[in-house]
Amino acid sequence: MSECIFCKIVKRELPGQIVFENDFVMVFKDINPVAPTHLLLIPKKHIKNICDPELLKDNLPSALVEAVQKVANDLGIAESGFRVVVNRGLDAGEAVPHLHFHLISGRKLNWPPG
Repeated sequence: MSECIFCKIVKRELPGQIVFENDFVMVFKDINPVAPTHLLLIPKKHIKNICDPELLKDNLPSALVEAVQKVANDLGIAESGFRVVVNRGLDAGEAVPHLHFHLISGRKLNWPPG
């Protein structure tokens, strides 16, 4: 496992406000939220980014989508709406080199986002 900040949260070496976890995915609160609900969904296995071929192994895409669905339903935001964002590269704002989905909700989200 890598030594990135998200891997350290997975290994419990750093704190995280975890809201969901299974064998493949961890979901925790973003420390710099942009909305009332701002969670990060990460694969527990270190995957560099959405272009990493390792992502396609072990049904990780399905596990990530299932986690989005479960958390959105559990939080009661599935019907009202939410946004899932994946950044890739510095120009897109990717700050941590570990694949992560932002799940954002709790206020009116404008479009286009950036």
